[in-house]
Amino acid sequence: MVEKYLKKDLAFLIVSIRVTSMAVNTQFSIAVHIMAGLGYKCGTDITSGHLAESVNTTPSFVRRVLAKLSKANLLETAKGKAGSCWLVRKPKDISLLEIYHAVGAPKVFAIHQYAPQKPCQISCNIKAALECVLNESQKAMEQKLGKITLADVITELKKC
Repeated sequence: MVEKYLKKDLAFLIVSIRVTSMAVNTQFSIAVHIMAGLGYKCGTDITSGHLAESVNTTPSFVRRVLAKLSKANLLETAKGKAGSCWLVRKPKDISLLEIYHAVGAPKVFAIHQYAPQKPCQISCNIKAALECVLNESQKAMEQKLGKITLADVITELKKC
């Protein structure tokens, strides 16, 4: 698949490598953390404050994540001073893919936005070549997340 983009002679390549620090997106892992907290303590009233302590963040940040999960019908919340939240379904009926989509987590890999270097065939064609590969990788990751349930994560937590 990638070969068709790299057929020409590569003897006179000019490759420019730039290393930059990229922000790591933790939306998905935080959402799973929150959902696992709710599933682990199923039936118990849990507040955003309790969850914030577990995640080691602020209750207002947790409430923003809870709002996304609630909008996706994964949990419900009771607002107010004594407000709490709970799962809408059993952990065995919630896939990690649902959580991934609920928080709008970005794709696992992204293609850089550097301008192509005209004298370099790789630089000019790498984005097109990678797009197919990365789309396939994303699809495989999402298929795997669809097979893993929140209950699976909670089971792993209980082993630790």
